[in-house]
Amino acid sequence: LMQILKKQRDAVGLSIYSDQYEYYAPEKGSERHRRMLLHVLEETLKQQKSGKETNTYTYLHQIAEKMKRRSLIFLFTDMFQDEVEEDKLFESLRHLKYNKHELIMFHVLDRKREFNFEFGDTPQRFTDVETGEKIDLYAENVKDSYRQVVTEYFDKLKL
Repeated sequence: LMQILKKQRDAVGLSIYSDQYEYYAPEKGSERHRRMLLHVLEETLKQQKSGKETNTYTYLHQIAEKMKRRSLIFLFTDMFQDEVEEDKLFESLRHLKYNKHELIMFHVLDRKREFNFEFGDTPQRFTDVETGEKIDLYAENVKDSYRQVVTEYFDKLKL
């Protein structure tokens, strides 16, 4: 994406967050800036996962406030949030749109596991990557209801 934007002579910025706002670089158009952003992305891939919850809505509001010029925002996320936080998440997305930013979301997930819930017919231990909470169950017993809930949530996201 940065290469495409470079060819169009557009400036590029970067925000990275997980359980905290880890990195912010305002938009610039220089080659040196782009190389620095690529380096930051490479270093981020090497970092250990925190294992804490991510409150996406908090950081989207902060991003909306930091960006002064109308911008095209690319958001890479799995968009899995607690049900309680769903309204807050949608409000933060509206905040970006209210500030006249255009938002393109790359919904990143493992279709086989996170959407279709294909884990076989043996008992499995599932661990929440953010909270560390564990649950033992037969995936086949909950697969249909899981897919229904996830499908409804993804449909809300599309709207």
